Amino acid sequence: MTVLVIGGSGFLGTELIRQAARAGHVTAATYATRPGTTSHAAWYQLDLRDPGRMDAVMAEVGADLVINASSGKADWAVTAQGPVRLAMAAAKHGSRLVHVSSDAVFSGARVHYDESCLPDPVTPYGAAKAASETGILLVHPQAVVARTSLIIGDGDSVHERIVQELAAGTRDGVLFTDDIRCPVHVADLAAALLELACGDAAGVHHLAGPDAVSRHELGILIARRDGLDASRLPKGLRAHSTLPGALDVRLDSRATQRGLRTTLRGAHQFCITPA
Repeated sequence: MTVLVIGGSGFLGTELIRQAARAGHVTAATYATRPGTTSHAAWYQLDLRDPGRMDAVMAEVGADLVINASSGKADWAVTAQGPVRLAMAAAKHGSRLVHVSSDAVFSGARVHYDESCLPDPVTPYGAAKAASETGILLVHPQAVVARTSLIIGDGDSVHERIVQELAAGTRDGVLFTDDIRCPVHVADLAAALLELACGDAAGVHHLAGPDAVSRHELGILIARRDGLDASRLPKGLRAHSTLPGALDVRLDSRATQRGLRTTLRGAHQFCITPA
């Protein structure tokens, strides 16, 4: 099988490439500004705002599977419209599509969200992600939309670097005690995405860990795993900050987990082993 990873130079994209190549798949990947460092993929520059370039890459790669792990933040053209263009191209070329979405599509008003819950975003990024979900499933009904939460690794994710810098005193800021999510390990997420891709799943699926933890609690778990002084991690309330967004969003992944061989571990489990 030929796999094309959109956003392959990112944190999740790098792990997807590693696992796809290890499984024996011919692997290609795209980047927006510079290619990743892995030699396991053929690299293609791609701007999701450019439908002509997208079609050219799709035609050249001939992918059986396309996984969109790109991140355009709140840029509407990249995060909302780009994935819909990608879905149209995937449908045109007969490629299976898995699109990675986010728990940012929810407001937090009901706290617990399963796959049947309709998006109600409260930020521009969440609105862009929600719009991409709707558009993708409209133009490519067989696609998979996989919502996830905070993605953690073995020391090299954005959140882990923040924890390391706060513990070292080289960064200002706090970890919120009222900002609650269900983190997932990047290796588990990549494996689950590939498993969904290789089956006959379609529609919306949730891929997050079973543990609901605050950013501060997650920071403590990471610090203890890495041998850092957890008492040095400053804490605060997001409700008292000017940052927009939901406070407590807990993705319920039980329905998707029941159909997977891959176990989505919780933060208390994947933070046990030192990096």
